[in-house]
Amino acid sequence: MEVNLARRSVLLLLAGAANARNRKSLFDGRSVEGWISVTGKEFPSHCWKIEEGCLCSLGVKPTFQDIRTREEFGDFELSFEWNIAPGGNCGVKYLIEKFDVWTPAGATLPHARGRGPEYQITDDEVSAEAMRDARKGTASLYGKLAPSDAPIRPAGEWNDSKIVVQRRRIEHWLNGVRVLEAAAPNKVERSPIVLQNHSSACRFRALRIVT
Repeated sequence: MEVNLARRSVLLLLAGAANARNRKSLFDGRSVEGWISVTGKEFPSHCWKIEEGCLCSLGVKPTFQDIRTREEFGDFELSFEWNIAPGGNCGVKYLIEKFDVWTPAGATLPHARGRGPEYQITDDEVSAEAMRDARKGTASLYGKLAPSDAPIRPAGEWNDSKIVVQRRRIEHWLNGVRVLEAAAPNKVERSPIVLQNHSSACRFRALRIVT
C-alpha cells in the first residue's frame, strides 16, 4: 500500500510539472490576433490571408512581407502543420537577429524579412536549391545543416513539423521524426516566431507552442 501511494505521488508530481508548462495556440483559425508584419506594423493583408482555417502566404509580386508573433519566446517547443504549393518555397524562423525592410523600385509597399535560423519548407521534388544542396531542403537549418532522411510528403499534402529550442540546443522534427539536432547557431535568447513569405503560396495551421 505504501509503495502504491508513493508511486501515485510521483505520478501526480510529474503530471503537475507537465501542466505547469505554458501551452498555447498561436493561431485560432479565424483571426490574425497575435500576428503582425515583421515591420512592426499591422498585419500585411496584401500578401497574407486566412482561408479555410489556415494562415496563408500569397504568391504575390512585387511586394511580400514576413509576419511575426507579437510575443517573444525563449526556450520553446513549436509544432505546426504546413502545406506548400507545387514549386513553393517558405520557412519558419526563430531566434531572430534582425528585421530588414526595403522598398524595391516601382513598389508602393516595402519588402520585409526576418533574419535568423530558418526551418526550411520547400517543394524538394523541383527545388533546384534543395537538389543541389541538402542544407537548403525541407526541414534543414537553412544553408547551415542538412536534415537526416526526411519523411516528407509531396507538395500539396499536409506535413507535421516541430522546432525545439532548449538550453542552447535546437531540434527540427518532420512527420514524427527528429531529423536534425545542433547547437543554436547564434546568441539570441528570445525573439518572435516568424513565418516567411517567399512570394509563393503556403498554408499553416495548428500552430501551437509550449514554453
